[in-house]
This record gives sequence, structure tokens and C-alpha cells, in this order.
Amino acid sequence: MSTQNGPRKAEAIFAATLELLAEHGYDKLAIEAVAARSGVNKTTLYRWWPSKDALLAAALRDSGLFALDVPDTGSLRGDLLAVSAHILRLLTSEQTSPAVVATLTAGPRRPELGEVARSFFADRMAREEPIFARATARGELRDGVDPVLVMDLLAGAIWFRLLLRGGEAGPEFLEDAVDAVLDGVA
Repeated sequence: MSTQNGPRKAEAIFAATLELLAEHGYDKLAIEAVAARSGVNKTTLYRWWPSKDALLAAALRDSGLFALDVPDTGSLRGDLLAVSAHILRLLTSEQTSPAVVATLTAGPRRPELGEVARSFFADRMAREEPIFARATARGELRDGVDPVLVMDLLAGAIWFRLLLRGGEAGPEFLEDAVDAVLDGVA
């Protein structure tokens, strides 16, 4: 993030935000604690983000920790496998998993956090859109397919397998999930 789009220490601020979220949960996440941990004055934080929700949304969207390099493997299947592997890493990495799980589990009880999650996923979908445009241009995807539905099916399968079933979601699972979405199950 450049200083034109945020404070100089934006990455340190985002790291402190996500660490505190993972350590204490959403309810105890406080701007003052983020300021202390990141070494930035709290007035600087409020100048850029008027609330902890705005700060958390920016941290999830703009932190290098969650960066998504949109794949271009030359095939829809390859791109979806790469994005699925990225989702799996976010849910299983020691660096990202605590913040992701804290956000997902608190969201249903906290309307403002739900808005943070919606903002994150809308931004993520906008970044993934070229995958579907390229696939349509290559003739791999029929017109009218809803990219959001495709990503919901894939991400939902991964989240459900890991977080609710407590199962493994390795490379074979990702291939099966992508193939089921692309080919259908009947």
C-alpha cells in the first residue's frame, strides 16, 4: 500500500489488527491496542479508519498476508485449482487461519463484522472475475454462468470440510471439488 492510499506503517497496522483479532477475538479488538502494538498514534488510525470495522476490513482486503495473485494457468480448471489452494492456505496457515476463523465465526453474531466479510469477499470476487472472463473467451465456460456461485461452491466446500467436518482438504480433495463444480455430479 502506498502512502497515498494509507499511512506509512499500514502493513504494521494491519499485522497488529489481525494478530489482536486472532488473540482476543472481534469483541475485544480495540483501536487503542492496535495503535500500541503497531507503534502508531491512535489519532492516525482514526484519520484513516473511523472504526474498528473499517480498519479490519482494510486489513483483510489490503494486507499482504491475504494477497491474492490471480492465477492465469491457461485453463479454468487450473485457475480454480490455484484459487482453491489459496483458500486452503488461508484456512490452514498459522499466520492467517486464526484471523480468518475469528472473522467467520463472529460474523453471524455481529452485523458490522458481517459487513466487513461482505466487503472482503466482494473485493476478492472482483479480483477473481478475470478468471471467468478468460474462461468464457476460451470457450471453457458457457455464457451466463455465475462466477460468484462457482466460487461459493468451491470455497464453501473447503470451509465446510475443514471447519465443520474437521476433515482434511488436501490436493486430491481440491481436484475432486473443482471437478465436481465443473462437471456436475450427475
